[in-house]
Amino acid sequence: MHESSDRKARPGRRRVRGLLAAVVSVAALAAVTTPGIASAAPTAAAAYGVEQTSVSRLLVSGFGGGTIYYPDASGPFGAVAISPGFTATESSIAWLGPRLAEQGFVVFTIDTNTIYDQPASRGDQLLAALDYLTQRSSVRGRVDASRLGVMGHSMGGGGTLEAAKERPSLKAAIPLTGWNTDKTWPEISTPTLVIGADGDSIAPVLTHSQPFYTSLPGTLDKAYLELNNATHFTPNTSNSTIATYSIAWLKRFLDGDTSYNSTLCPGPGPSLTVDEYRSTCPF
Repeated sequence: MHESSDRKARPGRRRVRGLLAAVVSVAALAAVTTPGIASAAPTAAAAYGVEQTSVSRLLVSGFGGGTIYYPDASGPFGAVAISPGFTATESSIAWLGPRLAEQGFVVFTIDTNTIYDQPASRGDQLLAALDYLTQRSSVRGRVDASRLGVMGHSMGGGGTLEAAKERPSLKAAIPLTGWNTDKTWPEISTPTLVIGADGDSIAPVLTHSQPFYTSLPGTLDKAYLELNNATHFTPNTSNSTIATYSIAWLKRFLDGDTSYNSTLCPGPGPSLTVDEYRSTCPF
């Protein structure tokens, strides 16, 4: 399909701004652009305005359509596809679209073929979404097809691991309170940030996120972030800790921006929002 296949053409496109994009202090702008304080960049201010376009499920195959968020600049940018979890829809992870796009990524938050799809299917759908994004979407010219990543919540997080296993060329993977019956992932060669939650009773970290992380190759660039005072559904609402470290991971491994090593290595200590962090630093 051609550019006109997206449900919204340019006249119908809605403009989205991050919560802090309208009023930005001089200090916040400095935090975005000054090397050495990259850890402030994800939460200090929006680096770009954000536009979005909807993609109807009727016009795609292999996944359920969704919404593409992208910076208001020509790029090209790295891109990431994000899957919701079991019985959930795109709306459950929609907050990540503008939050990541305002930092310089093209973001495709997707619906799945059915709300009951299992992780393996969600992994295939994430890859189908990336293929659509880079080959057929109206914003394909803004995407660097060599810099792609995947994210997902719950079974979408399990699907994130499946996608990384299936397509080693991916540059970054971030499962969010992921769920999968497969607990071991020694085949993955994609830099992976596993995010779990200390109060998760659906995908407890002891049987999901922690085994996922420890089973990844020891030679891999990987990190484990366990959220404090959090639940399985914490990734479904705006969360500064998730945003900060997800953006840092994508900046480091999609964009190759080594200044973000200062955010990821050695990483955060225990706090009101972080229970545990470990990694294979230095990256």
